[in-house]
Formats: sequence, C-alpha cells, structure tokens
Amino acid sequence: MATKSQLGKLGLFDAKVPRYTSYPTAPHFGRDVGSDQFANWIGDIAPGAKISLYVHVPFCRRLCWFCACRTQGTQTDKPVAAYLETLQAELRLLADHLPEGVQLSRLHWGGGTPTLLSPQMMEDLAGAIKDVAPFSDETEFSVEIDPNEIDPARLDALARAGMNRASIGVQDFDPNIQATIGRMQSYDITRDAVDEIRARGVASLNADILYGLPHQSKARITESVQKLLSLNPDRVALYGYAHVPWMAKRQQMIPSDALPTPQERLELFDTARRLFLWDHYDEIGIDHFATKDDGLSIARKTGRLRRNFQGYTDDTADVLIGVGASSISRFPQGYAQNAPATGAHTAAIRDGRFSTARGHVFTSDDLMRGRMIEQLMCEFRIDAAEIRDRFGISATALSSMLQQINRDFDNLLDVGPNGMSIPMEARPLTRMVARNLDAYELDKAGHSSAI
Repeated sequence: MATKSQLGKLGLFDAKVPRYTSYPTAPHFGRDVGSDQFANWIGDIAPGAKISLYVHVPFCRRLCWFCACRTQGTQTDKPVAAYLETLQAELRLLADHLPEGVQLSRLHWGGGTPTLLSPQMMEDLAGAIKDVAPFSDETEFSVEIDPNEIDPARLDALARAGMNRASIGVQDFDPNIQATIGRMQSYDITRDAVDEIRARGVASLNADILYGLPHQSKARITESVQKLLSLNPDRVALYGYAHVPWMAKRQQMIPSDALPTPQERLELFDTARRLFLWDHYDEIGIDHFATKDDGLSIARKTGRLRRNFQGYTDDTADVLIGVGASSISRFPQGYAQNAPATGAHTAAIRDGRFSTARGHVFTSDDLMRGRMIEQLMCEFRIDAAEIRDRFGISATALSSMLQQINRDFDNLLDVGPNGMSIPMEARPLTRMVARNLDAYELDKAGHSSAI
C-alpha cells in the first residue's frame, strides 16, 4: 500500500504535470495547422453527423486574481457587442463549410463570463448558432454562469435559447479566502442564482470548487463543501488551484506564503473527497463527483466516459469545434486553435478566413498514447486488448512499455496480461503515470502541481 512518504519519494509533492485534457497538450501545438487545414477538416465531417460546439466569450466585468484563463476586463458593452458581431460572422463562415445535416450534440458557452451578454445579445448568439447546426433531440446546452453577473431577464433569455445545464463557479465560500483571490461571491448570492436557474426548468447543475487556495484549511474547506452540498449540484469539479504567476500575471496579487504546502493540498483534497462520497456522490476520474443518475456517472459505469478541454464528459461526438478567440477544436485528424488575441481573431474573420493560428496533426503514435492516457484519467486502467486491437501494437511491446512504467513507480501499479491499473491508494499519482506515456517530454515548469 502506498503511504504519503512513498508518494512523496515518487515526486508527488514536487512534480509539475499537465492535466491531460488533451494529448498532445496545448504547449506542443505548432504552426503547421492553419485556416486551410481547419476548413478541410470541417469539410471531412460526415453529412448528418452530430458534433459539439464550444463558444468562447473572453470578457469579464472583474478579473479574478486566481484565474489563469484567457480573459479581458470590460466595464462597457461596446467591446462585447463588437466581439459578438465577430462571433456571428465566424458562425456564418462555419456554416458555409459544414456538410449538410450536421446537428449539435453538445453546446457550451464558456469564458470569461458569458452571462455578461445582454438578453438581446444572448438571443442573437443563440439564433446564429441554430442557423449553423440545429439541436438534436438529445442536445445538452450548458452555460457558465457567474452568480454576480446574472439577472432574471438574462436567465429568461438563456431558458428560451434552450439551456438545460448550468455551470456555476464557487471556488470557496470563505469571505477571507475570496478576498485573497479577488473573487467575492457570497453563499446567499450563489443560492439565489441556483434557485432562479431551477425555477426556469434547468434541471442539471454543475459546480466548481477549488482546493489549495490561500489560507484554506480542512475546517474551511469542510464548511464550503457542506454549503455547496446544500445546493444539491448534480456534478462537481474539485479542481486543484494552479498557482502559475509566471503565466498568469494577475496571480502575483496572491501571496504565495499563504498557499498550503503540497502535503496540505493532498489533505484538503481528501477532506473534500470524503464529504462528497459521504453524501453518496459517485467519484468520476481524478477530480469530479456526480449524482448516480447524472450522465457522467452513467458514462463511467458503461465505459463511455471521455476527457476533453472542459474536463470529464459523456459526450461521444468525434468533433468538437471551438469558436471565438483562443478556442480549441478537436477533429479525428488533430487539434486546431484560434488566434488568442481578440484583435487578431477579428481581423482574420473579417478577411473571410478562420483565425486558426496553430494546432497539431495526429500521428498514429499520438492516437495510441492519447487513448492510453484517456483510459488512465477516466478509468485508472489501460485495457491492453483495446489498445492492441485499435492500434496494432504487439502484446510484447505493450507489455514492455507498461512494465517499465510500473518499475518507474516502485511496482505500485498492477500490471498483467489484461493491461495496467492504478490501485486506489496510488491514484494521486495518476497524472504522473500519464506523463510517463507522454512522448513530448513536457517542460515541468509550465504546468500545475501534481496534487
């Protein structure tokens, strides 16, 4: 059985590793994928296929210090309205290239703060999307909602547009912690937002909460999780706060000496995890929890759980198209990312071309390693038979690879003819085990803590 001391010796408390929401990860995208390649990949989508669409709204009224997302602040609607015009033009360009009959299986508005759009802007954006690809009978439409930036009129607009899942960022309910991370959001405001969302027939609720925040203790995270549980979310993401001030300059506002140690981070995670399990949530992958009737729980039980840029998902679409500045798309052939800066993105769209700035074309080795990493992240195991059958690797070569990984982790893993699995006590090492399958030798300094 792995002890904390043994986990420490294996580097858990020092390692900086990717979250593996993609493989290869975004730092390894290159300039070999551009607008023409992106257009070709869209044209290769099968007529009548179901795809996923992600819409990025990068604006916020306030810039939270803890956030490392690509966002920009605005106190007026003028830049938001201009950006919406670009989104509508981009969607028309997408419609010109999509094969006939394509439908949406998933639609997600993220950011940034999508709910800073006015009700009319929301209706205009929803209409532009439906002109590109209609909803199917099973479409899930989710929106990231800031409880501080929502009102009845905007919720009404989202409900009319078909929103059936809402996602709320909680982070932590402790006011001292909120002040330290630049995100004031009381429990009362959050509860009222949840009540208003559910009053409009939106049955599914996601929530994000963070561990590893400054001044966080086991008592404080216990209180925050208990308050969150009182809201009865269907799905919870328990993310570790990634302190990367060399990448996200606003994080320099957060005092590093107030951050918990890696060992304390593990204790905070375990404390929150036990609370979710005691409340009968299913554990999903490395950091999600869901009610037993939620789609994630069902996907985990039936072997359909997937991982993408939004974390864990039950979406089985082969194509995810991202629109808006910095958005990333995934095709069976590879990844494509739009220009990160809104100015460059807008210029490309006005010129009648996609703003694809970089990406990655999959090799056969990428696909094999990516699937193995996804299996580890979703199921804590690698199914040797599936990997051999799908990718043609010999049993000897695959066994040798897995045995070497096991040796690298002091034989803590279970390796046999059926593949490899990570026992419960060693699961904090999952991202590190996945890194041992990463052929791109990622720079440790550019990633978040392994725990």
